[in-house]
Amino acid sequence: IQDIVVRLQWECERLSSVTGGLLQDFQQKEKDTEALFQSLEELKKDKAEEQYLLLTVIWESQKADKAALGTKVNCTQFEACMERLEGRMQEVLSRVSGQEQCWHEMQKQLSDIMDSKLDRLGLRPFQKQVEKTWKTIKELKEGVKTEHDDTAGIE
Repeated sequence: IQDIVVRLQWECERLSSVTGGLLQDFQQKEKDTEALFQSLEELKKDKAEEQYLLLTVIWESQKADKAALGTKVNCTQFEACMERLEGRMQEVLSRVSGQEQCWHEMQKQLSDIMDSKLDRLGLRPFQKQVEKTWKTIKELKEGVKTEHDDTAGIE
């Protein structure tokens, strides 16, 4: 009986440990997801700033006095500026794509984890059963201890 009690105690402790670990994993995943959302918002802001810059450059270039520029427009400088702007836009797009891939990966991982875990409603009856079993184990343990004390008194 004592071996059974010890084994049941060990199982209860193991289940408690696993449940705690799963809860910690879930909380960490929630934090990671929130961080991804914040990164996505920052990337959206960066993209909006880049678009604003592009519109400003276009507007300023149209606003410039064409007569003053004449034939002395520096096409090389304009092209270099546009290439830099395009490079930054590509960088922002690649960052957004990378974050989107990371988001999908995290979403899949969370989905897989949630599919592999029991839902909380399913854990309540299990928790009650574990508590009942734990109470029975304690009662058995006390009963074994009492019997042992009684037999020691008889000897």
